[in-house]
Amino acid sequence: MSDQQHDDGEQAPFRSGFNAAYAGRRAECDGGAPVPGTHFAGRQDFAGTLTGDYRDFGDFPWRWYLMTSLTVKPANYPYEAVWCDEGNLFLLD
Repeated sequence: MSDQQHDDGEQAPFRSGFNAAYAGRRAECDGGAPVPGTHFAGRQDFAGTLTGDYRDFGDFPWRWYLMTSLTVKPANYPYEAVWCDEGNLFLLD
């Protein structure tokens, strides 16, 4: 769950879109994040409201949805929104 940055800091190209069927839906998602000081990643859980906005990365689209109004997020997560991989997204309503 990130803005899909390459190791060199450059952002990967993407196509933006909007899915009205997801707008305003409550959802949960999980994903990985680097564990500081290691080469490992740990699981993180999020819950909030989907905006319907998405980004497709690559020729075979890898879709990420924007979740805001977070009600569940890791203790040290500093942001009010997160991009969730569609494959790790669970709609609640």
